[in-house]
Amino acid sequence: MFQHAPLDFTRLAAESAKLVEQFQDQFLAQQPGAVQSATKAFGDYLHALAQDPQRLVQLQVEMYQGYLKLWANLAERLLGNQASPLIRPDKADRRFAGEDWESQLPYDFIKQSYLLTCDFILKTVRHTPMEADSRQKVDFFTRQFLDALSPSNFVLTNPEVMKATLESRGENLLSGLKNLLEDLQRAGQKGTGFRISMTDYDAFTVGKNLATTEGDVIYRGKLFELIQYKAKTPQAKQIPLLIIPPWINKFYILDLKPENSFLKYAVEECGQTVFLISWKNPDASYRDYGFENYLTEGVLEAIDVVTKLTGESKVNTIGYCIGGTLLTSALAYLAAKKDDRINSATFFTTLIDFSEAGELKVFIDEAQVAELEEKMAEKGFLDGAEMAQTFSLLRSNDLIWSFVVNNYLLGKEPFPFDILYWNDDPTRMPAKMHSQYLRWMYLENKLVQPGGITLAGTPIDITKIQQPVYMVSTQQDHIVPWESCFKALHRLQSEVTFILGSSGHVAGVVNPPAKKKGNFWKAKVTCGNPAAWQKAAQEFPGSWWSDWREWIAAHSGADVPARAQGGNGYSSLCPAPGTYVVEA
Repeated sequence: MFQHAPLDFTRLAAESAKLVEQFQDQFLAQQPGAVQSATKAFGDYLHALAQDPQRLVQLQVEMYQGYLKLWANLAERLLGNQASPLIRPDKADRRFAGEDWESQLPYDFIKQSYLLTCDFILKTVRHTPMEADSRQKVDFFTRQFLDALSPSNFVLTNPEVMKATLESRGENLLSGLKNLLEDLQRAGQKGTGFRISMTDYDAFTVGKNLATTEGDVIYRGKLFELIQYKAKTPQAKQIPLLIIPPWINKFYILDLKPENSFLKYAVEECGQTVFLISWKNPDASYRDYGFENYLTEGVLEAIDVVTKLTGESKVNTIGYCIGGTLLTSALAYLAAKKDDRINSATFFTTLIDFSEAGELKVFIDEAQVAELEEKMAEKGFLDGAEMAQTFSLLRSNDLIWSFVVNNYLLGKEPFPFDILYWNDDPTRMPAKMHSQYLRWMYLENKLVQPGGITLAGTPIDITKIQQPVYMVSTQQDHIVPWESCFKALHRLQSEVTFILGSSGHVAGVVNPPAKKKGNFWKAKVTCGNPAAWQKAAQEFPGSWWSDWREWIAAHSGADVPARAQGGNGYSSLCPAPGTYVVEA
């Protein structure tokens, strides 16, 4: 048995290095266009670097001085004296959170050496003059490389892993191998690329302990099911609420466990009559469905159903991420048609102006989009696993390497976590729609150009939008930077309330008041300068949900007797969460 054999530390080091190398190769193989694009960017970087050798020498001298100080600190501590760390990890960096990283001299030295080296390399990139697009790509892929080489990813240089290996006589590594084989088997069964397990998948079932807010599917179309949620208050607001989630992921991010459910909160605490679009998970037969279809056969069709069913002439709306981009398009389209059925618009982490669209743009340029279009032409869609992999790369330490360490080096089972279960339940994108989205929005930024996009024969112009707007953004959003959320809002004719919440793209939205976590800043939008807005904004503790409750109430009309589900020709087709959300 393994536990009776002596530990071969040379072999352990080699195997952990091989594992890291395999993961690098795996991720790069899934992003061939990005690698080609990065190669050109690094060529630009090296050329620019050669133009200013004096600056490079200066940075190298600074690094050498840092190492000399680090050795001096180590000598002081070896003599029993106190010495302050020369460099500390960022507060959000959890790789070095364990006590041994600071209390044990060898590990503290390894950690600080790594951080000093990273600091030097990234400073070299960021201080070298080159085009912004090339700089962003070089910076991103350099960080990917440095993250992969973190001492926390290797057996011999991670004190927690080393301790577990010594105490268990290597049983943790055997368990890690078992976890790796199970992940490989799961990928083979699903026919998808390799994905690290992020949670205990047996702990959750959609419709049983996720997406359990009571309701019924009252309409089913080619693109979506419409769910009406059961009223839980004797009276409800007169104007119904229609929620448009992203179709890049499934809607139940807004209906996780009951204590985290925004839908449950909207129904029970806000007294809203809530309708929600549950998008179809498309297959190859949807290859020719474009952005226009999602407008006409999605949002506009849903508005028709809600107004007919309730007898109301107006609806309030919520759009999340790409669902918010579609909602913006719908508002502009209806403005052109002199149709005022949308009463107000709430946006969760939504881009309207894509000129500074964050690090996703590393994967979106002409060459990469063309390559993706060629791939989608074969299948008729983009596999959701590919997009999920890209999103993971944007936060590789949290969404890749932390699980490599936990699952494969420590040999632990991943913790049951509802958000990560949802995160690993992606959907497919129709080929035409996804191509249009990448080109119209990311490459050409047409949504902010008056008449730049024509939908159903109608040129749209966001400057014609007049409805009151409530925009929620988050400080640490790695997909939609908050400054980019802010950027186009001053172009609307609307009165805009802008919210900057703590945390990220998902956790900053799924933040119920009962948890009493985080904080948010709030102010009206009066200009196009996010720094000026931030200076004027007022800070509040806790969740923005309570603030939105007051805002939406002011735009929801009078209290009326709560409505039954269905009516006016619509009845229950099946209980919520419906059939589309559980389609693989």
